[in-house]
Amino acid sequence: MELSALTALSPLDGRYARQTESLRDIFSESAFMRARVRVEVEWLIALSEAGLPELNHLSDHGKAYLRGLVENFTVQSCQEIKDIEKTTNHDVKAVEYWIKEQVSHDEELARASEFVHFGCTSEDINNTSHALMLTEGRKELVTFLRSIHQTLAENAHRWAEVPMLSRTHGQTASPTTVGKEWANVAMRLKRAIESIEAVTILAKMNGAVGNYNAHTIAYPEKDWEAFAKKVVEERLGLTFNTHTIQIEPHDYMAQLFDAIVRANTILLDLDRDIWGYISLGFYKQKLKEGEVGSSTMPHKVNPIDFENSEGNLGIANALLTHLAQKLPISRWQRDLTDSTVLRNLGVAFGYCFVGYNALTRGLGKLQLNEHRLAEDLDHAWEVLAEAIQTVMRRYGVPHPYEQLKALTRGKGITPETIHEFVSQLDIPAEAKERLMQLTPATYIGKAIELAKRA
Repeated sequence: MELSALTALSPLDGRYARQTESLRDIFSESAFMRARVRVEVEWLIALSEAGLPELNHLSDHGKAYLRGLVENFTVQSCQEIKDIEKTTNHDVKAVEYWIKEQVSHDEELARASEFVHFGCTSEDINNTSHALMLTEGRKELVTFLRSIHQTLAENAHRWAEVPMLSRTHGQTASPTTVGKEWANVAMRLKRAIESIEAVTILAKMNGAVGNYNAHTIAYPEKDWEAFAKKVVEERLGLTFNTHTIQIEPHDYMAQLFDAIVRANTILLDLDRDIWGYISLGFYKQKLKEGEVGSSTMPHKVNPIDFENSEGNLGIANALLTHLAQKLPISRWQRDLTDSTVLRNLGVAFGYCFVGYNALTRGLGKLQLNEHRLAEDLDHAWEVLAEAIQTVMRRYGVPHPYEQLKALTRGKGITPETIHEFVSQLDIPAEAKERLMQLTPATYIGKAIELAKRA
């Protein structure tokens, strides 16, 4: 069967292909191969500048040609490497052979070709490539999260002064404002984004078991650790890990994926809350011409975007959690279980993006139903019991909590009930008047100020 969006096994390359398109140039097999070529090329150029007697300093033309292999890398280039891999059954060795083939026509580069992959183990190339891919992937992901955060903050400011009834344990509770609830999520997401950005992305180029064994036997006088650090940090823009086994231990990956999981969990929590608020009628959803909510119930406008987001963020978190828990574990100095798992980086990021896209669509459809919010508040005068008993406490009225509990718990409370109770309190007239003027819609504390600070 011919591969297409309709025959793809994964929905990321099928139904959701357009939503994950930007990740293909970062996490695909071709992108991975290009990153490997980049690492090999920069290592070779650095070696040529290291003063090794058997390797001449490459000319500007030679360096430009090598870097052109990266800049001009195509799917066809990747296929050529894959064809070599059919023989080698080793993808990194296939990259080495491909580079040697590409430079074989050039006398200068052909002489230098045995220094391609010099002193390296395959993981020197792979771990740096994964680090480069995750650097770009994180940038794309954070950009998406910042866009969502901006929408949350805008909603916090737009609806900062609109009162709404809270619900704790699903029951009526002290009022807040719509904007304050958006502000809560915006601040949570802001901190989560900062945690994602704070992760230091590490890489190593220290040989078969992390000790520069081959390097030092060939050139014992050279400071290979300093050289490798310079390549990793100055040429590749990563942070050098000094102590590793054959693989970079992936602890930073676990830290990064855990941080992304935290951001996704915050958004998943938002998905469920908005779903509930739509059910309560606090929000309506903009209608889209021709869209159907149910195959049999014509009246329905379902919160499908928030449901889609919740489902896909759940898949993303399952994958990211597995990556975070598995990758830092390696038997002795190396086993291959990380290699196959790392091929799913794009899958984990892909489900994040599908979830973010769905949430973004859902947020764009929301319309606040202020009439329903006001109606909800007006049927919940019992929430003022907290305010009244707290003022009673201040002025030493005996058993304030117990009195309000007897008055309100499990009972339908009206404004008249509240006013009659307050009028009989032995408290200063000013305090009594303040309570008499209070309504569920005005009992919102500092909610407006807090919302505007998001």
